[in-house]
Amino acid sequence: MADRNIKDVVKEKYGKAARRVTSGSGSSCCGSASSRAECDPITSNLYGRETADLPQEAVLAALGCGNPTALAQLASGETVLDLGSGGGIDVLLSAKRVGPTGKAYGLDMTDEMLALARENQRKAGVTNVEFLKGEIEQIPLPDNSVDVIISNCVINLSADKDRVFAEAFRVLKPGGRLAVSDVVVRGEVPAEIRRSVELWIGCVAGALDYDDYRAKLEKAGFAGVDLEPTRIYRAEDARELLRDREGIDVAAIAPAVDGKFMSAFVRARKP
Repeated sequence: MADRNIKDVVKEKYGKAARRVTSGSGSSCCGSASSRAECDPITSNLYGRETADLPQEAVLAALGCGNPTALAQLASGETVLDLGSGGGIDVLLSAKRVGPTGKAYGLDMTDEMLALARENQRKAGVTNVEFLKGEIEQIPLPDNSVDVIISNCVINLSADKDRVFAEAFRVLKPGGRLAVSDVVVRGEVPAEIRRSVELWIGCVAGALDYDDYRAKLEKAGFAGVDLEPTRIYRAEDARELLRDREGIDVAAIAPAVDGKFMSAFVRARKP
């Protein structure tokens, strides 16, 4: 699939998810039976009680695979950038952690998600936040301008991950760190999954191999690369993810992917 086609599919899916939240028709994630065909189990049960003080729309719009803000060890006064910020949940949580002397940027390419995120910021009354329109392959910030980059199940959706990692390295300050949640693969994946356009949006088809992820980060210049599995997906998760997908033999694929996909927390630093 061409890079531009992938971006168009991603925009369409996340635009639809934002509209579903703003229209009051349910969650963009898997909490709503009516939206289950648009979602996957990877995005469920990530934050616990951390989101109690956030607007409900920010919580409903969450489509990640982890909770990078809890694992990034953000400090007061730091500048944070969230790649693919969606409805703003991780940006708003980051803003609370870095405090009034810090700043949290959110970067997203989908107009509907940006509008939702800015409205969530307004409702939350958070002032140390700025949402930017752009693509994660071309970050609209200067060199050496942020302390921490986070991301939540978005990098895997890019067709040019080398470019994403190069851009992340560019905008980080020396000594800055990358702390992202993403889906990675261990072992061979059936070709049917890689060919499915729909699954680019389900945090699976674009996922890198575990070793490839490490190699690409090191190629971009990062040091101290570490991938820590946080959740391993089993055959039953695959059945839930793949059901209602046209042209996919769920009964054959689900056992074949058992244990091969996992959410991971990825850490690295810029020397």
